[in-house]
Amino acid sequence: MTTLTTTASLVLLMAWLALPVALLALAGFANWTKNPLKLAHCWRLAESGFRLLLLATATIGAVLLFDRLVFDTGLPELGIRLGLYPDGLAVWMALMVCFIAWVILRYTRDYLRGDPAYNSFLPWFLTTVVSVLVLVFTDHLLVLAGAWVGVSLSLHQLLTLYAERPQARLAAAQKFIASRLGDAAILAAVLLIWNHYGSFRIPEIYALGEHLGRESQSLTIASVLLAVAAALKCAQLPFHGWLIRVMEAPTPVSALLHAGVVNLGGFLWLRLFPVFEGFTAGHMILLVVGGATAIVAVFTMMTQNSAKHGLVWSTNAQMGFMLFEIALGAYTLALLHLLAHSLYKAHSFLAVGRTVKVSRIAFSEQISKSQAGLALLASGLAAALLWQAPQLVAHKPVLAALLVFAVGAAVLGTPGASQKGARVVVLLLAVALVPLYGVLNWLLSTALPQIAHTALPVGAEWFAWVVLAVLFVLSLLLFARPQGVLAQKLHWHFSQGLYLDKPFEKLTRRWAQTWLNAHGKPADMLLRHRALTGERS
Repeated sequence: MTTLTTTASLVLLMAWLALPVALLALAGFANWTKNPLKLAHCWRLAESGFRLLLLATATIGAVLLFDRLVFDTGLPELGIRLGLYPDGLAVWMALMVCFIAWVILRYTRDYLRGDPAYNSFLPWFLTTVVSVLVLVFTDHLLVLAGAWVGVSLSLHQLLTLYAERPQARLAAAQKFIASRLGDAAILAAVLLIWNHYGSFRIPEIYALGEHLGRESQSLTIASVLLAVAAALKCAQLPFHGWLIRVMEAPTPVSALLHAGVVNLGGFLWLRLFPVFEGFTAGHMILLVVGGATAIVAVFTMMTQNSAKHGLVWSTNAQMGFMLFEIALGAYTLALLHLLAHSLYKAHSFLAVGRTVKVSRIAFSEQISKSQAGLALLASGLAAALLWQAPQLVAHKPVLAALLVFAVGAAVLGTPGASQKGARVVVLLLAVALVPLYGVLNWLLSTALPQIAHTALPVGAEWFAWVVLAVLFVLSLLLFARPQGVLAQKLHWHFSQGLYLDKPFEKLTRRWAQTWLNAHGKPADMLLRHRALTGERS
């Protein structure tokens, strides 16, 4: 390590730290100014800020790779001195967050132009994204917990951009209550982790785990609390109802929520899984909740007539699968799932007008023998590839079976009227997903701490197979007899999400209405108040 490399690393890290601070200051100025020209300039500066952050993050990623392969640059050690944790996970997450934030900002500048919410969107959007970046960058558990709280508080302001809409205020209040429960869970978990390790610094905790051990009652309870926090943030059963009700917010807010904020439960576990030893009680909760949510959400998504509602249930399902993968110890697969889902869902919401047709899945005809044959062939090829590379699924047969099932379903879903050539192309593309996943897995594998593979408890492994079996049987029923009596009965119940959100929804609705009556204003009074005072929404 030379003086030149140390100086260059320090400059990079200072830029990584200073740019979010500058964006937060810009948010404050944008909230203060009433000059339209200055506000328009703030939008352009914010876009430039995210582009610079993308450049700085990509450069830090290159330096980390150089540090690993060539010689010591001192960047990781300097980062820790500044309270940052510049590792592969932080770099990949920051690249994704900054890119999506930049895209949403460019989209929203025209989408909300002339709208009453235009003035209020930018400051709270920047505050939300900066809170996410702080959560990603920090090496301190208390700062991470504080940023977690900050994300939900600033997002609440975006969800109430149209405060004159009673349903928007009620939905935001219900989300606010769910978020506070998650905040309490993560703060308690952080204190329990500190009680075991005697430190809030994540790198120190990783190192201390080698000497102190990673098993104690404090850590067991902490794992349960982190699982609850992740389930609340990722809108998992039975807390998932709020994600549908906040669709009152503008499309850019929905894109930010589904592409970024809702994924933070997964990031929390990807950051903290080395704190625990093997399969914990928290992993079991993630396995059950994630698996159950995936089953319900996948089939509920297929019954929705609204494109946006279909996308919401898609998010529920994808988050369920991601937590399911984390529970099984497939952390690299979960990271890839998180990044891919974020990019896919941002595009889906921002282009929702063009995805109405593709977001609606309808099974109007039975599968033919040729379709079934091609699906079996694709599944067999995918299984052979995974048999040769079990490390791609963390040596977990149930995950290999899930990927094989996904490849077969992709081929089976080809429209019956398709020509043979098109079907063969779909087959090849579906099978090609496995080697593509292998390349991406190799690319991301160094981003996470490497741990020894641990065997799953018998009960956990059986439950995982049950989840897969239920998915397979119900899917086969829909493909084979889409117009059957049983399929039609299931269609109605699944269209309501099997009513599993009702208990928590009723509880939060009652609390939310009480809170709004105590602190809010009726919609008509609110409008008259703004007309007289010039207050912005």
